[in-house]
Amino acid sequence: MKTPIAIKRGTVAAVFIDLQEEHRQDPRYLVEGYETILANVQLIQAAARRNHVPLHHWAYIVDLDNQDRPFHPVGEDGKSAFSDKSDPLTEICREVAPAEDEALLIKAEASALRTGPAADRLKASGIEWLVISGVWTEACIDASVKDAVAKGFRVLLVKDACGSGSAAMHQTGILNLANRLYGGAVTDTDGACRLLAGETVSVWQVEGSVPLRFSFENAARLYAEL
Repeated sequence: MKTPIAIKRGTVAAVFIDLQEEHRQDPRYLVEGYETILANVQLIQAAARRNHVPLHHWAYIVDLDNQDRPFHPVGEDGKSAFSDKSDPLTEICREVAPAEDEALLIKAEASALRTGPAADRLKASGIEWLVISGVWTEACIDASVKDAVAKGFRVLLVKDACGSGSAAMHQTGILNLANRLYGGAVTDTDGACRLLAGETVSVWQVEGSVPLRFSFENAARLYAEL
């Protein structure tokens, strides 16, 4: 259901996940509507910087020389089929790249928050809300959101600043997360920017247990109503 919320200044950080060139240039891993997603991310980043909200950027890098992944897909050259450490397309897209004073964090798994010190550092700095956007919705966004919730963060999931290989994959990924986004909310880019500016905004929040029973026929409509 839609509920008005506001986010207290100093308690929110913006998180950007895997906004890498491979999703724009590698035909195997193109994200549908990626240019629109990147444009929306730019708006969120600008709002965060204007309002002194810390920005945290992640990139997914696979290093099979130092990771034990027995079933990981590889190419004919034996390198990772995606996000290989030697692939220049793992670079963050220039228009959403970290500013000079913003760190780029490297992750070796789907979730940005499962391992490493990032979650503890965010907690220690007083962060309660994470505004999350990036790709792919049903993979790295899903894993990161679930780990964030498990670690006690409230997640503001920006639905039109996330994406996947198809609209269906993205929309059902958002709906699945919305069903279990306890303590958090789903909004769009405009709502996220207004919340970062300190405004009160009506956002979708889960009520009860798994309220969005979607089907092939109604998934797009339910997604649009979030």
